[in-house]
Amino acid sequence: MRSIKIAAITLGLTLGPVQSTAQDLTEERIKELALQAIRENPQIIMEAVQLLEAEQAAAQADAQADVLKNQRELLERDPNAPVLGNPDGDVTVVEFFDYNCPYCKRAMAEVQGLIAADPNVRLVYREWPILGEGSVFAAKAALAAREQGKYEEFHWALMGMQGRAEEASVLRVAEDIGLDVERLRADMDAPEIEEHIATSMRLTQALGFNGTPSFVIGDNLIPGFVEEEQLRSAVDDTRGGR
Repeated sequence: MRSIKIAAITLGLTLGPVQSTAQDLTEERIKELALQAIRENPQIIMEAVQLLEAEQAAAQADAQADVLKNQRELLERDPNAPVLGNPDGDVTVVEFFDYNCPYCKRAMAEVQGLIAADPNVRLVYREWPILGEGSVFAAKAALAAREQGKYEEFHWALMGMQGRAEEASVLRVAEDIGLDVERLRADMDAPEIEEHIATSMRLTQALGFNGTPSFVIGDNLIPGFVEEEQLRSAVDDTRGGR
């Protein structure tokens, strides 16, 4: 579909309005005319790509604006998302993460520093397991730990463990912090856990995030590893803009 659209744009750039019947402009005919145009004016292919990229950027910006304006409650106040820091804080930091992401592990200290230094920050965690089956298992186990009141302890332990998060390593950490593993396994099948992960997937797609960690602070979208100073700056910006 992308190649056809580029061909159509290319054809429009070179030939302008085409007076023809629908039968004349078949898919094959469009390709032939576009190929001819490219051979005669090779620079127009870049113009066509730039137009497509501009269209995609505009569509992404619209999707981001929709989430930040119309889905703010879901993003920041979803009752199915764990909250750390101050649950009544005046600024919400949302982090999308994966337990097998090395940059998320590096960001852990930065996030901990932020909530330790600012008692008015709400930290909303959105499990976004995108790095394999081990990540999915870890995310489900962490969310299930809420039933035993140990999400935060389990979260920090998983973030701090050595090696990949896989079923065996995750359950070992669960035992180490005193979780009932059999109950944990049963609770991992709860529908709200699948819903949490599915909602994370939808939100990140709309926000245009393509990797972990990714943060939302007010209207600030921050993809990738970030240091505490930048997190504080975004918090201050959000607080000052009210």
